[in-house]
Amino acid sequence: MARPGRPRQERPALPETVDAFLEMLITERGAAMNTKHAYERDLADVCVFLRAQDKKIETASTEILAEYLADLGTRHNAKSKSKHITGGKTAARTIARRISALRQYYGFMITEGKREDDPTSGLESPKQTRALPRVLTEEEVTILISTAAGRGTPENIRLVSLLEILYATGLRVSELVGLELTAVGEGNRFIMVETKGGRERMAPLSEPAQKALANYLRVRPRFLSHERKDLLAKWLFPSRTSESGHLTRQRFAQLLKELAHQSDLDPDKVSPHVLRHAFATHLLKHGADLRSVQKMLGHADIATTQIYTQILNDQTVGTVTENHPLAEKTAE
Repeated sequence: MARPGRPRQERPALPETVDAFLEMLITERGAAMNTKHAYERDLADVCVFLRAQDKKIETASTEILAEYLADLGTRHNAKSKSKHITGGKTAARTIARRISALRQYYGFMITEGKREDDPTSGLESPKQTRALPRVLTEEEVTILISTAAGRGTPENIRLVSLLEILYATGLRVSELVGLELTAVGEGNRFIMVETKGGRERMAPLSEPAQKALANYLRVRPRFLSHERKDLLAKWLFPSRTSESGHLTRQRFAQLLKELAHQSDLDPDKVSPHVLRHAFATHLLKHGADLRSVQKMLGHADIATTQIYTQILNDQTVGTVTENHPLAEKTAE
């Protein structure tokens, strides 16, 4: 029986130009479906606001877009107050993302000859302080894997394999759960990963990951079913209950939360993306060069990878502050 998920919100009808822009992201830029859906949600929210003002996104002015952004900020602040949290950073990130989506859309409109001016040129993105990613310590990762390995059920053997592969490669969670069986290289020494742009990269596996994968492949038939065998057999991590035929990002995240609870770790600190951050940070800590980590993570821009060096710098400062004898004397 499939697990109930969040009720799916019906997408408002979008103008043809927005649909054409979204299609261009996939066909010409090779954007991932998650990226397309993010742009779709952002532009749909703009369209809903403009329709309430009897305006259209195709002909929107700088002034009406500024009104939209002000309304967006108000909505975020009200939502944050209702949950008793600070919403300033969240609102700034959301506003900056919406401006970015609008700039991309109007750039497309100008390229297609459907508009001569860019109404976003007069909009200023809010200044943001980039928050450092949360990471787990090496000890915490070890605890997670050890706890998962403590039970010999097929589900736990699969979970250990997922954890070891993720920690060995730093894959995005969508890349991990969407691996096809044919992606596994000879002797389980590596996997071939399809990137956002449709290209492939080779991700080597550590010895623990190779062993965990070999153990999982022996029990993998337990996750197949006769009813959907042709669909399920394609995937490295098949799932009898998911529509796609493979384990979903949401289910893997849920399994991690449950594992964190069993490991006496804070479930809010544990997610697939946090493990990706841990992979990168721990590699750099042990001497890997930034370019190599960038390649393994599949980052297009090395500036994205450099955030992990800041994590290490902050950890070093924290260690000195806590343990340096002069710091102790100051505290006294």
